[in-house]
Amino acid sequence: MRDLGVGFGYLMKGQRWVAGHGRWFGFGLLPGLVTLLLYTAALVGLVLGADDVTAWATPFADDWSSPWLGIFRGTLTALLFAFGLFVAVITFTAVTLLVGQPFYENLSEQVDRSEGGDVPHSGLPLWRELWISARDSLRVVLRVVCYGVLLFACGFIPVVGQTVVPVIGFCVSGFFLAEELTAVALQRRGIELKERLALLRGRRMRTLGFGVPLTLAFIVPFVAVFLMPGAVAGATLMARDLVPDPAADPAPAQPGPYTFRKAD
Repeated sequence: MRDLGVGFGYLMKGQRWVAGHGRWFGFGLLPGLVTLLLYTAALVGLVLGADDVTAWATPFADDWSSPWLGIFRGTLTALLFAFGLFVAVITFTAVTLLVGQPFYENLSEQVDRSEGGDVPHSGLPLWRELWISARDSLRVVLRVVCYGVLLFACGFIPVVGQTVVPVIGFCVSGFFLAEELTAVALQRRGIELKERLALLRGRRMRTLGFGVPLTLAFIVPFVAVFLMPGAVAGATLMARDLVPDPAADPAPAQPGPYTFRKAD
């Protein structure tokens, strides 16, 4: 349980870091604001066009009598908007990180620099980093969708579906949100998605302590915009503790892309 508090502590430290570095806070807000505007425009377009899409997709119902036609298409329209909102929520962070890749890379590097020690660089061109980020984000989103479908089905189980399943859902979302955020710092350290997931599973409670409170806050995208810079800073601080500084251990026992830090 101690690791839950440690993970939450990284989140708070990240918010304090950007609060003490106002220029970097403003710098980190830009990608979130751009993404929020894009998502708002997309959702407004969905609201305005959902009725037409539903009517186009259900021509067989044109001759249905009232009120069945209105009930049927109204239900489908509501489900279409709910699905669009669900997609927006689970992809907002990934798209924001992709849009703001150069911004958050610089922010993460500045956190590393302010904490001392080595400041890792991937050495990859920007287009390659963007491609890797987009590919990994898609893999993470697909994992979240698969878990979401499974948990949705489990939600119909009496009692358990209304109590345990929502808690598991937030834990799953928090874990993958932490993965997406720590990816900014870990990707600079040459750690691939598979190794990142293994690294975070090894400190699962710490990861949940960081990711679950953030998931609860990120339910409101507008809040996510203002928390994102501090979330990236906090994720960088967590990544620094999960992966040792090469400069501090010039001769690791096992050569490889990274070395695990011993558990506290």
